[in-house]
Amino acid sequence: MHRLMKRVLATLAASAVFLLAPAATMAMPEIMPLSEVEEGMVGTLYTVVDSSGEISSFDAQVLGTMSVSDRTYIVVRSDGPFADTTGGLVQGMSGSPVYIDGRLIGGASMTLTGMDPHTFLITPIEDMLEIWKFPDTKNQTRPAAIDLKKVAEEQAKKDEEAAEKAAKEGGKEAAAGEAAKEAAEGPDGASPEKAANASAAGEKDGKETVKAPADGDSSAATPENERAKDENPESKKPEADKPDDRKPDDRKPEDKKPDDRKPEDKKPEDRKPEAGKSERRAPEKREYPSAGREPEYKTTLYAGGFQGLAMDFLQKTLAPLGFKAEPAFSDNGGAGAYVTDYDAVLEPGEPVGAAVIFGDFSLAATGTVTAVDDNRILAFGHQFLRRGNVNYFMTDATIFGLVTGPTDGRKIARNNRIIGRINQDRMAGIGGVLGTFPTVVPIRLTVEDKSLGRSNSYAASMAYDETLLPALSTAISYAGLDRTTDHLAQSTVRVNFSIRTNAVDSGVVERANMFYAPADVGQVAFNDLTQAIGLICTDADRENDVLDIRVDMVSEAERRTASLLSAIPEPTAAKPGETVNFKVTLKPYRAEKVTLTVPFTVPKRQQYGAMHLNLHGGGLISVEQLMAALQSEMGIQETSRNGGATKSTADRLKELMEAPANNEIVIEPGGGPVPSEKEQAAAIREAIRRQQELEEAGEAEPAKDEKPAQTKFATDYVIENSIHAVLDIQRP
Repeated sequence: MHRLMKRVLATLAASAVFLLAPAATMAMPEIMPLSEVEEGMVGTLYTVVDSSGEISSFDAQVLGTMSVSDRTYIVVRSDGPFADTTGGLVQGMSGSPVYIDGRLIGGASMTLTGMDPHTFLITPIEDMLEIWKFPDTKNQTRPAAIDLKKVAEEQAKKDEEAAEKAAKEGGKEAAAGEAAKEAAEGPDGASPEKAANASAAGEKDGKETVKAPADGDSSAATPENERAKDENPESKKPEADKPDDRKPDDRKPEDKKPDDRKPEDKKPEDRKPEAGKSERRAPEKREYPSAGREPEYKTTLYAGGFQGLAMDFLQKTLAPLGFKAEPAFSDNGGAGAYVTDYDAVLEPGEPVGAAVIFGDFSLAATGTVTAVDDNRILAFGHQFLRRGNVNYFMTDATIFGLVTGPTDGRKIARNNRIIGRINQDRMAGIGGVLGTFPTVVPIRLTVEDKSLGRSNSYAASMAYDETLLPALSTAISYAGLDRTTDHLAQSTVRVNFSIRTNAVDSGVVERANMFYAPADVGQVAFNDLTQAIGLICTDADRENDVLDIRVDMVSEAERRTASLLSAIPEPTAAKPGETVNFKVTLKPYRAEKVTLTVPFTVPKRQQYGAMHLNLHGGGLISVEQLMAALQSEMGIQETSRNGGATKSTADRLKELMEAPANNEIVIEPGGGPVPSEKEQAAAIREAIRRQQELEEAGEAEPAKDEKPAQTKFATDYVIENSIHAVLDIQRP
């Protein structure tokens, strides 16, 4: 962070203040409160329905009001072109603004089960305006982020001055190349804050392309990083009075002229076809059912980059959280980079997306903008995930067309650029801010398939949400494995992950493990990752930073398991504190036996006599672990080894990192045969004598940092069983 700030301050000091052309802004239109909406009024609904990007208009006649789930909605019906589609109000139209006499009454929100989809409900605009009043405390718990836009402006000015100087010296092209090189290098160093790590190197068309992050550089993974360069934003202003004959999809936000009309003049009728002036007419006599109907607002998340088994896994992972996911018809999955637009402009009726994952994998929903006031937007007319004050990506979107039908109607959309942050997710809709961006957690994957000789890398960013992070990071890792390998059944996968976080003193949680499954190894390969992220995100003492996640996987289309056959100590007797080598024989699956030498050190405080030992695979739970799990399930307070204090998150993460892996042979003390009464009495006498010896030597109590006697020995196989061994402990 120090190096980054030093570079940024140097840039600012070397540059003069640089002013952009005023951005096109919109003001909140005049509204019509619910109390003034009457049956029989006819208004206009605005939304985009095809690839032209043009905002279309449809008549909407008020039938009355209806209470659903203790909320009042306006019931309308649309005839004409809107009724020509079999789907009526389909997914993606949610939030489409409806005006009467140029006054906004609300956003289309939902249909009711069993109701004609051309008859639908509108969330009153008064309810949606309440969204802007909710507190926004998310994205503010970390140190303040650098003002990337300001830095970019200064850098653009610096580039311009450098170009002018070069022109005077007759070396304009050389200077431009030098400026481009400097801008591409960006600031060195990596920020320790997941929301504040970024570099600035000028703007180009108000957008930037963020490349997949390089190894060891978490700053490269946030939407605020590595901004595009070279072009002076002043040159982007459109020529005065020049007609814009480009297609809507070719228009850029900066091409839109500043709107200098008064708020009361800014009505949809001024810029949309088929103005929605009210004409009073008697409503048609329709009977539309209401009693017992449930709202259908269809907040389905559409997933990009997830295929086949990974899609099934994602659906199962999100189901307990109450969310539904479906494959996206069109998405940015696999793009390897994502684009951020710092100066985006949205109009009511245009599509907008809310996303929790963006990059090579995406998870988002698309709806429609209801209202815009400066850089604030309201959309959807209903909840996204209903998680209150949130921290999600706001994206623009391209609509390709409609899929219509009585049950599965939807807009076919693609989320394109990150344009801001969704900060409110409420019953009445979502709210967001253009030009500001969410705190994110970058995740990077490398997947090697040794059987196919194939290796792929993936990068994505997850919006920081403590409830969703464990599920999303696991699902993305599974999807990367699924997209690279052509086999998951009868497969072995090595997983090595690292999580940079302040939840532990070292700053990194690391874990390596090996997994085999006869059906789908992806179902179990990321259990450790889920547990680690879950511990970090459920810390009862504080909110922890998760700076980034790295997951490396190596897959083989074979069963790499082995069974323990025998373990013979050499020598068979030892004294406390001595090390004994066990000759351990393994039988790999459908392969020849393997003999390994595994050292074991006898504890200095070990009692004399027979020491019973268990040898087992690291993935097999021990009796002690089983008892701890039962206590946790029964609600018995878990304590640390050194006293009665409940284990901290750092302690739990340390235990996870130090826990034996599935491919490790573990040697540790275990129970032996049930002794007779005579043997029990002799053992008690021997234990008393041993305790007296330890007290005389000042070793009666274990040291605070003393760990249980345990040896871990890594192998190339998942160890599937356990065996027993005995070592004779003799007096010195």
